[in-house]
Amino acid sequence: MVNTVRAGKLPEEQIALNFSELHPPLDERQAAVEAGRCYFCYDAPCISACPTSIDIPLFIRQISSGTPEAAGLTILDSNILGGFCARVCPTESLCEEKCVREVAEGKPVEIGLLQRFATDRVMELEDHPYEREASGGRRIAVVGAGPAGLACAHRLAMKGHDVVIFEQRHKPGGLNEYGIAAYKTVNSFAEREIRWLLGIGGIKLHTDRPVRSVEDIARLRSNYDAVFLGFGLAGFNSLAADGRQLENVEYAVEFIEQVRQADDLSDVSVGNDVVVIGGGMTAIDAAVQSKLVGADNVTILYRGDRERMKASSYEQDLAAHRGVKIVANAQAVAFEGDERVQEVSVTRRSVAGREDCVVERMVADHVLLAIGQTLVEPPVNLATEHGKIAVQGAGRTSLDNIWAGGDCVAPGDDLTVTAVAQGRDAAEDIHASLCSR
Repeated sequence: MVNTVRAGKLPEEQIALNFSELHPPLDERQAAVEAGRCYFCYDAPCISACPTSIDIPLFIRQISSGTPEAAGLTILDSNILGGFCARVCPTESLCEEKCVREVAEGKPVEIGLLQRFATDRVMELEDHPYEREASGGRRIAVVGAGPAGLACAHRLAMKGHDVVIFEQRHKPGGLNEYGIAAYKTVNSFAEREIRWLLGIGGIKLHTDRPVRSVEDIARLRSNYDAVFLGFGLAGFNSLAADGRQLENVEYAVEFIEQVRQADDLSDVSVGNDVVVIGGGMTAIDAAVQSKLVGADNVTILYRGDRERMKASSYEQDLAAHRGVKIVANAQAVAFEGDERVQEVSVTRRSVAGREDCVVERMVADHVLLAIGQTLVEPPVNLATEHGKIAVQGAGRTSLDNIWAGGDCVAPGDDLTVTAVAQGRDAAEDIHASLCSR
């Protein structure tokens, strides 16, 4: 059987166009006009809808008054990865959904684009806008250089602590670097933002340095004044379907990583008929990028009602606009083929939960599983909740001097902006705890 999962299905020029800016940045005039639409609400609902509690009316007013750098600092004071979040946050279901103009007129202020405009201006400054306090001699270990770990490290460094980050992968960034659709963060923005963040000083970054054993954690607890765990989710949920071992059945995050790390996007292999299983942002990102690199047909199968999908309606519409078909109340029960997958057996229900299921076969030469990730057993005896690390308050775990945040903790919503908030708040708590000793 010929392997139809291959690279080079589209000309390089077409792929370059497909992966151009999803939302072009605002220029000075556009930003001023959009900022002028804000009502500058006193008790702004958009602030409470932001996990990092950015003072949105203030930064928009600063843009309106011609001081975008001040606006950028207002944002970064609350969310040090505000540039990345401006590009990937589901603003349509967070701040913009609560915007008074959205409620009254159905057209919110473009908060995400204004945030990008302001934070980009700050990152263009010659000097780093944040200065460290004098070093107090305390050292903190951060495990994981994802959004939570980076936010924690920056806030601690700003307060005069010496921070060492241990990252198991070759590049820092976590899902920002490896797991977000390439068309959302073009021109290596995640990498550039991290270099900028580290410009504050006081942070040592060690890549290719996994912390995997009880002994590793014990050494960190002995050698550092505090430890922050932000290592994300490295495991995968299982799918009860025969044929999982067939070639070209893979996890969606692995496909997204291939796209993000490709030096040449025309080298990314994809099938002709791609089936993506799942209903979250990972499913959408994998499906859209499959189309962008040359798949003929892409279908998302989601086991529940479409309204229950974790991916926002905006992202669902984006996928549909790119030619992705979304089939709700459909569940894959088996993958068929000799060595490579050729078909997916699917049960369909007219209404989720009903027994009137119909089994059908769907042609598929490439299957991407976006069914969620799980916590790999942490290398230390920590209390867990719902399969993640249990924390109290600002990230305090069940062990003294160990804090945690990001996707590895419960509760969590697997958003970059939430991870940033948890890392930031844990840093404040670590600082308060160290100063009280």
